[in-house]
Amino acid sequence: MHRGPRLTDRLKRGLALAACAALTACTPPPAPDTRAGLAPRPRPDDLQGPVAESPEAQAMRAYYARIQADLLAQGLLRTDGGGRDTPFNDRMLTENFIRIALYDEYARGNGGFSQRETESRLRRWAGPVRVGLSFGPSVPLERRETDRARVASYLGRLAAITGHPVALSDTSPNFFLHIVAEDERRTLAPAIGAALPGLSPAEIAGITDMPRSTYCLVYALSDDATSIYTRAFAVIRAEHPDLLRLSCLHEELAQGLGLANDSPSARPSIFNDDEEFALLTRQDELMLKMLYDPRLRPGMTVEEARPIVQTIAYELVGGES
Repeated sequence: MHRGPRLTDRLKRGLALAACAALTACTPPPAPDTRAGLAPRPRPDDLQGPVAESPEAQAMRAYYARIQADLLAQGLLRTDGGGRDTPFNDRMLTENFIRIALYDEYARGNGGFSQRETESRLRRWAGPVRVGLSFGPSVPLERRETDRARVASYLGRLAAITGHPVALSDTSPNFFLHIVAEDERRTLAPAIGAALPGLSPAEIAGITDMPRSTYCLVYALSDDATSIYTRAFAVIRAEHPDLLRLSCLHEELAQGLGLANDSPSARPSIFNDDEEFALLTRQDELMLKMLYDPRLRPGMTVEEARPIVQTIAYELVGGES
């Protein structure tokens, strides 16, 4: 989650990256049921009783509670999806989509990732997205039930918007979602390495050692030869209060589908550093719909995609909205 100029620390959230061309995916199993709200049977970690939260996690919980209260006091973290005060037209939708779907927020180098916006190619999933949800031992059982129900419902919404199979699955997941406390996240290196083969130790440390100014993040890996996503790994802080937690889930899961960048011009949108909106907006839904339109294909450049994007945007809004 990126924090805007109203607050001092800047939040780095939603990192999407391309893997080397050697990265390959196993043959996917049969597609899971993607009906909204249908969750699989409880995972083993749901059946285990939680452990006591560490003092460090308790301090982080208090910190993020203050952050959420501060944002709400400023009229931020809106949940209405936009309205008459946030109009947009087909031209604005086109430019916002191009900036968010066809540019990268981070550049990959020998030392890991640096924040530098660069032109990229259109990336998205080709096969079913199977989201495996895991919790840190300190997350209470009833909190896990709430999170699981919310994730299942939201994934159903994403599947309906995109027309692409997206659902919770305990069978061969390819999108790994971890809700963990501060100390628990530091133990994720083996899980990260297994889920995202090819990441360097520095890149793995970018997840395990992320500063408190980073609320949540997602790494989505694609094959350079195809620009098709094959694996993703997202981390949500368990210490977040309810709305920040839900906001992280909304943005990371949507960014992990292919809307990898942010734009200060996008409004209403969660892909914006100003934190005005906490949850997926109407424009965000349209951008996700555009991303998975069959007229677009993975690997398209900005130049190739623009005329098609313009046509789709006009069909969706046809002028002022």
